[in-house]
Amino acid sequence: MSASNLPPLLFDRRQVRHQRQRAAEHFHEFAILEPQIQQRMRDRLAGISRTFGDCLELGCAGFSALAEDRRRTVHCDLAAGLLRSRDGLSVVGDEELPPFGAATFDLVLSSLTLHWVNDLPGALVQIKSILRPDGLFLGALLGGDSLHELRRALTEAELELRGGAAARVSPFADIRDLGDLLQRTGFAMPVADLDRITVRYKDLFELLRDLKGSGNANALAGRETRPPRRQLFCRASEIYKQRFGGPDGLVPATFDVVFLTGWAPGPDQPVAKRPGSATHSLAAALPAKPIKED
Repeated sequence: MSASNLPPLLFDRRQVRHQRQRAAEHFHEFAILEPQIQQRMRDRLAGISRTFGDCLELGCAGFSALAEDRRRTVHCDLAAGLLRSRDGLSVVGDEELPPFGAATFDLVLSSLTLHWVNDLPGALVQIKSILRPDGLFLGALLGGDSLHELRRALTEAELELRGGAAARVSPFADIRDLGDLLQRTGFAMPVADLDRITVRYKDLFELLRDLKGSGNANALAGRETRPPRRQLFCRASEIYKQRFGGPDGLVPATFDVVFLTGWAPGPDQPVAKRPGSATHSLAAALPAKPIKED
């Protein structure tokens, strides 16, 4: 692949690894979303009448969607520190290029890490390749209008103080684009659905503390390397409360969590019929005259 065809480097993956590694020791103190997401993933798995053998948790996020399960599970994360508390086999690896052979797993789970990859289509292709036929992928990533309040407050404050705004909050994909991406990368029966979770904070600084403490601070490749002045965050906190603060004095932080479900193609899956292959016409199935209702 030529350099011109490579996906844009939106994120600094070394920074992503550094932030996750730094957050590992106290991850559970700041990871507000992760326990909720893992429970929702468990609920989705519980609704599938299928037994999975070999499973992979790709991007562990400090918790496990299979915590009470006895499946054979491999844990894989970009940061070694997040794997220390795992039972069983743990592997340090990158979601963009999982270090596993083709058709290795019956189930692949990914929780709150895929929104940090530069080549999401490529990552999904890799995930599909390591699934056995009729294997399941279930992923959760931030999308939609996640953190739109923080983005607006920081942008307005920086425009006011500096006359320009740097990128400080990651862009997030739309749910429709993510659903189309599942289909384009070859998953069968693709489904994308969204859960909106709103967390209320005392102020912007408390939100930033949780984002940093859970390894989710700014890791954009084009970010400013020098720390911004505290004046910026103080003004952004004021704007945050003015624009979004409630009567209780708290401010909301919106997280749109997109759940992606797709199956590796298998011989026993139902497939859509080829267009034009119908053997009976719709007209023949309808009554000759309209039926009048009383």
